[in-house]
Amino acid sequence: MGSLIGFSTAADTADGLVFGWDITTFQNGALLYLGLSSLAFVVVWVLGYLRSR
Repeated sequence: MGSLIGFSTAADTADGLVFGWDITTFQNGALLYLGLSSLAFVVVWVLGYLRSR
């Protein structure tokens, strides 16, 4: 069974990040992804609303 990962601070992940990124790069990438996916969701929702009218 897989092991659980628990960190108490963001600095705890310094040695275990994907692709060798530092924590600020990882956080910026996550925020960019979440922002773009939220924007895409809103655009699809608005287009669906406008087409149904």
